[in-house]
Amino acid sequence: MTSNQDLIATPTAFDLAAYLTDRQPRVEAALDASIRPAYPDTIYAAMRYSLLAGGKRLRPILCLASCEAVGGDPDLALPMACALEMIHTMSLIHDDLPAMDNDDYRRGKLTNHKVYGDDIAILAGDGLLAYAFEYIATHTQGVSADRVLKAIAHLARAVGANGLVGGQVVDLESEGKSDISIETLIYIHNHKTGALFQSSVVCGAILAGATTAEIEKLAKFAQNIGLAFQIIDDILDITATGAELGKTAGKDVEAQKATYPKLWGLAESRHQADKLVAEAKTILAEFGDRALPLQALADYITDRKN
Repeated sequence: MTSNQDLIATPTAFDLAAYLTDRQPRVEAALDASIRPAYPDTIYAAMRYSLLAGGKRLRPILCLASCEAVGGDPDLALPMACALEMIHTMSLIHDDLPAMDNDDYRRGKLTNHKVYGDDIAILAGDGLLAYAFEYIATHTQGVSADRVLKAIAHLARAVGANGLVGGQVVDLESEGKSDISIETLIYIHNHKTGALFQSSVVCGAILAGATTAEIEKLAKFAQNIGLAFQIIDDILDITATGAELGKTAGKDVEAQKATYPKLWGLAESRHQADKLVAEAKTILAEFGDRALPLQALADYITDRKN
């Protein structure tokens, strides 16, 4: 799992390492408690195997930080934060399958299908996706039903054909093609990656009772950092080792995927990621000190090493 020291990446006085030292264990404990072993043993073991495999927990922490940014109690958003990580984990399990990116390692461990087989891995992802929405509905407390419903609807849209699934489809259809435009590439990652980032931020704000104007600003912030995250991912696929990434390096080149470095080069890709994060942080100005965690997490997006 990524150390807190690796996540220090902000020029402000805000102590991101201390913030993560508090937030990460709370998220880990909540995830562990969210799915307990049960019958049939295999499916619950497979779901827990990938859900509890570590990682930065960036999406759930963004959800909690967004809730705080609009004056909410982050504990109210903890079930949503867990659900976001369940859905993110589902996407990783499915993305690693032989029919998709065909990877053997994720977060430094064998991928789900390498341990449990393709059939159980598919079902483990399905189980996590379905349970995520059940978990929000049954475990969110102290929040009005209309806010919970609004957040669930936003998240469901982000995961479906108009979001993560749609972005993945266009990504698969673009493999091996030499004429992919930057507009198509941005579409892919605003949906495949950015949609879940946006839901992480927006849903936390919705549960806290954010205004429409606040939600619009936070959605734009999240869109920027989601795209920056993917640009950095593309860079790291070229520049980092498999040990650093916790997964196979160079997969994008091998699969002939359209990437930002392929279209822009490494230097321009880094510049564009930095520009997106700078714009994102400007959007947060009106939220004041309550948005310092989001500001620091935005900086981390471009400074991370894996």
